[in-house]
Amino acid sequence: MKGIAGSKESNDCLITIETSEKTKIEIQSIVGAFFYEQILKTIEDTLTENRIKNVLVKIEDRGALDYTIKSRLLTAIERMKEDV
Repeated sequence: MKGIAGSKESNDCLITIETSEKTKIEIQSIVGAFFYEQILKTIEDTLTENRIKNVLVKIEDRGALDYTIKSRLLTAIERMKEDV
């Protein structure tokens, strides 16, 4: 199962989520040197809030704000659930 949401446009992010043996988060960000921990926390918190485990999350960030990252992740989660 796999879900994708977002884009590679400026101030957005492309998130891919798929089932995995354990939870792993891969972050590529143009602002990673400054905001890596904040991006990671936003993703981890969103997964925890939605009781999502054992997934691989890949984010290609182009300066998205926290609420954009969260909404893209939630959309990708829903698309993953639909991919049966």
